[in-house]
Formats: sequence, structure tokens, C-alpha cells
Amino acid sequence: MKHIWTETLPKRSTNQRAAGRRSIDLPARLTWKDQRGTTRFATVVTRNVSEHGVYVECESVVSIPMYRLVQFQLERDVRESDMLPDALRQGRVLSAVYRVSAPTPSGTPQGFALRLMVDPRRRQMAEPVTENRATA
Repeated sequence: MKHIWTETLPKRSTNQRAAGRRSIDLPARLTWKDQRGTTRFATVVTRNVSEHGVYVECESVVSIPMYRLVQFQLERDVRESDMLPDALRQGRVLSAVYRVSAPTPSGTPQGFALRLMVDPRRRQMAEPVTENRATA
């Protein structure tokens, strides 16, 4: 007689993000150098943010390949939102493109998922350091 293994494996969560995302709708700008070294700009709309990443949509189709380093910057007048990570309030943030979504015929604009290249120790460095000195 043959036996069939029936133990079910635990399901993996589909959301494997290190930090939660918050939906927003803020204007921003991307700056990068193309393959010839020419500086390019694109106006984008920020759709969601987390401590480590941003998803933006661009109405005009631009050619930014995967893993390209770009400068991401929110427009000056919207940087004070409490919903934003500290790194995005400072100005330009170096970011890497890790996903590109093509525009759809139904009207969804081209999208880019950006990984913020922020040093994780930056938060620790902002905190004051206290020295413990031994006295004789």
C-alpha cells in the first residue's frame, strides 16, 4: 500500500518588507546620468514610502535601467510631513532603482521602486554619544 505525505507546510507571508509602507501623494524629482553621462531629470509623484524605500510614478516614459543610481528629492514645500522618514526631509537622497513597472494601456503610469541608500548607522550617529571616563 502506498502512503501519501499529507503534512502541510507553513505558508510564507507574501509581505517580506523590513519596514511598513505608508501611502502618500507628493511631488518629487529624479535626477540621474544616462549611459552617455548626460544628466537627466524627471518629475514624479511619490505613491508610498518606508524607512528604506520609495515607489514613484512618472507620467512621461523615461529610460532608467534597473540598478541605476538616482537622486530622489521631494519638492521643497512638502518635505515637512510627519509621514516621511527623516532621510527624505533632508533633501536629495541617493537611491537605487530595483524595480521598473512599464506603463499600461489602461493608463497606469510608469513606476519605479527605489531603495534609499541611507547608512543604517546614520540614525545612531544623530544620537548624542556619552563618554564614560574612569577617574583616578
